[in-house]
Order: sequence, then structure tokens, then C-alpha cells
Amino acid sequence: MTEIYEYYEDNITLPFQISVSYCENTEVDDFSGVFMPCFYSIVFVIGLLGNSLVIVTYVYYEKLKTVTDVYMMNLAIADLLFLCTLPFWAVDAYIEWIFGTCMCKIVNGAYTVNLYSCMLILTCVSVNRYKAIVQATKMINNKNKKKHSMFICVGVWVFTIILTLPEFILSEAHTSASNKTKCVMMSPPNSGNMIKVGVYVTQMVVGFLIPFVAMIICYSIIAKTLLQHKGCQKHKSLKIIFAVVVAFVFCELPFNIVLLIDTIKIIKQEIPSCEYTANADYAIIVTESIAYVHCCLNPILYVFLGVKFRNSFLKILKDAGCISQKQLAGYLKTESETSRPVSGISETTTMYPL
Repeated sequence: MTEIYEYYEDNITLPFQISVSYCENTEVDDFSGVFMPCFYSIVFVIGLLGNSLVIVTYVYYEKLKTVTDVYMMNLAIADLLFLCTLPFWAVDAYIEWIFGTCMCKIVNGAYTVNLYSCMLILTCVSVNRYKAIVQATKMINNKNKKKHSMFICVGVWVFTIILTLPEFILSEAHTSASNKTKCVMMSPPNSGNMIKVGVYVTQMVVGFLIPFVAMIICYSIIAKTLLQHKGCQKHKSLKIIFAVVVAFVFCELPFNIVLLIDTIKIIKQEIPSCEYTANADYAIIVTESIAYVHCCLNPILYVFLGVKFRNSFLKILKDAGCISQKQLAGYLKTESETSRPVSGISETTTMYPL
């Protein structure tokens, strides 16, 4: 690793450029050139299959009948569009950015829009499940709840597009001192690090803090409510709640900790050593890749475990000729005997019947 005493802001091959000094580090480039394309390819394929299945099910079988259906459909769309940006970043890591400035703006902007949308929709899901269980009576009496959820989702998409305007405007294909072209967000002259810090703070607040606080508050109250219920299915619901929170923290917390540390260094205007820059780059590559796994887990945690989705999936298999009508009827009969929903709550939450 050779240290070059030249101030340079964009020395990392990821969508979020963090390092504030240029160091010639071929080890990091070699690692990212192998690790990122392989990891992104796996996440892309698994996430594409899972989220596509969710969309097909809701479009052709569920017809967006409930509030939960609306949120799950929008979550799957956000995840799917987010995953579609990964092949571009894989090529960027393996070779360099070869798609030009226009595509850089589109891909970087789409990446951020769908990241924010996914996290805010997860927040809506947490609040919706809280209302469905803790305030079940109000949910049942609210006749316009599905229409309200559609307006909320439209608001989420518009809000995230506004938040992402810096990425759409400032992203460009930039050739670094190492003679490699990368898609980065370039700060305007004389703006210092104000815009960059603002982008990082927005990502941490919208992309982690808001959904995390919503999950902790809503699911804590839901768990307390379930523990007071005497139904035999409550333990399954509690396990799902635990899995949802643990998966979110495991996937998103490490990257946001690294991002917070680098943001503090930028605010303090510290120019890190090449050793720190290399370690920070490794940390960003690994933790951001782990965060992407959440797109694969969302269909499992929020949809596949629901009884209603499993029934719809079996209908897909029957229509595709994989199972017979008799086998489908037998499974649906068994499912109805073992699952005893209370007050229709399970249909709204897509969790196991309570």
C-alpha cells in the first residue's frame, strides 16, 4: 500500500463514497473486484425470485384486498427495483463504471430511492401491525383503511424521490487519480462537505433510525399484547416478531455504525491515514453487502410465513400443474383446522394466526 499525499474525496467503489483521502490500495480493489460481484450476484438472484413471487401472487391471486397487501406489494416493488441496480455496481467493482454519467445519475438515484422507500414501508408495516393487534377494533371499523394505505405509499415514494434529488443531480462518472472511472456523487465547488454529510445523515435517519425505533416500539407493545392472549398460536407470532427485529438489526446496524464513524470524521475534517482508509473500505464493502441481504429476507419474514400467502402459492402450483386439485383441497382443509384466527387479525398482519 503506497501513500500518496494528495487530497481526494472519492476513493471507494461503492454507491456511497465515504473516504476523504486518496491512497493507492490494490489489496482493497482486488478484494472488492472479487467479493462484490459474487455476493451481489447471489443476492440479486435470490431476491429477484422471492420478490417476483410476491408480486405475482398479489397481482393475480390476492388482488390487493387488504392494507397489508398494499404495503407488501410496495415493499416487494421497492426491493425488486433496488436489486436491479446491483448488476451495475457489480460491474463497477469488477472493472470500472462503463455506463456513462447519465446512467450513473439514474442508477445511483434509483438505488437510493428504493432504499429509502423500503425502509419507510417497513415502518408503515410495523405501525399497521400495531394497529391490527393492539387497536383491532379501530382497524375493523375503518372502512377506508385500504385507500389510506395507498395514499401513504404514494406519499412515501414522492418523499423519497425528493430526498434523493442530490444523488440524481450530483452523481457523475468521475475518473480518479488511479485512472479508474467510478460513479460517485460530486460536491459542488465551495460547498465543502455540507451536502455529503447531509446525505449520510439522511441515510442513517431514514434508512435505519426511523424504522428501527418504529419496530422497537410497535413490536414491543404487540409482544406484550400477545403474551396476555391465551391462544395457542401466540408463540409462533412472537417468534416471527423476534426474527423480524433481529434480521433488521443484524443486516442494517453494522453498516450504519461504520457510516456514523466516517461521518463524524468528515465533520471533524480529519484526513485519515492510508491504513485507516483501507480498513474503512473493507468495513464498508462487507457491512453494506450484509445490508443488501435484507432484500432477500423481506419476502420470507413478511410474506412467506403468512398462512394466506402459502395458500395462494399452492394455488399457483395447482395452476402450473405441479399439484392436483385434490392435493390442494386436502392441504387447505388441514390448514383451516390447525389455524384458528382471532378477530381476523392474522389476515391483516400476515403473521401466524393468534
